[in-house]
Amino acid sequence: MTSAEPDAPSLEDQAQPPLTREQRGPVAVITLQYRPYNLMGPTLMGALLEAFVAARHDGARAILIRSGLRHFSGGADLNLFNARIEHGVGGSTSSRASGVEFLQTMESLPMPVVAAVHGACLGGGLELALACDFIVAAASAKMGSVEVGLGLNPLLGGVQRQVQRIGAARAKEMSMLGRRYDPATLERWGLVNRVVADEALDEAAFAIAEELAHGPSVAHAATKALVQIAVNEGVAAADAKMAELQGPIWASEDLKAGLASFRRNGPGQARFEGR
Repeated sequence: MTSAEPDAPSLEDQAQPPLTREQRGPVAVITLQYRPYNLMGPTLMGALLEAFVAARHDGARAILIRSGLRHFSGGADLNLFNARIEHGVGGSTSSRASGVEFLQTMESLPMPVVAAVHGACLGGGLELALACDFIVAAASAKMGSVEVGLGLNPLLGGVQRQVQRIGAARAKEMSMLGRRYDPATLERWGLVNRVVADEALDEAAFAIAEELAHGPSVAHAATKALVQIAVNEGVAAADAKMAELQGPIWASEDLKAGLASFRRNGPGQARFEGR
């Protein structure tokens, strides 16, 4: 978790909200604009948490996180590390926990979350993307866990989330070498879901978010929960919780609509309302 460029924001920059939220049908579009580089820290993470709550309140069925600046995120404000260094490891417990809890809150959202990545997506910015369900990246983006250059490793939980997506060997490569990778490489490894031309990023990422939002939301929530259990506790634990997590699906209006549509029109024609 490290900033790509350590310039301090101007007073004009600080006066702007760190993000905006727009409801486009069933998709909540969250646009990061925390100048200069969407640096991760209490301000941006707090604004994101508030945006998630508001999106759920407004009935969003999917969330798209994008950047309105040149980069998706340059990492974290290096000034945040000063107090942790002064107080030693023991003094860092609460701040470390808050970062991990932030990612866990994202991962526990019942609706799918899509990240649209362009420019630099480094350090804590990559950790933010890793907490999303889908990563769509512009071909020219540069992504990496670069904390090793400061004598650190990913502090929010990026190492373990790399392991989930690309395995132990590649996770060690990313976090110990600290290189910046092109999205095509990370798509081949399995960290990125899709790479698109730069000019197509917004349209492609929104299309995926919209498709997810128009899907069976109750089933999507169960899928997300089962995946989290499987990666954290194993397949047997997911098997043990499957019936409980799938219970709400059987009572959902979406299942009734899906079955009726299949009988009437065949597969793939159902319209789901998300309940």
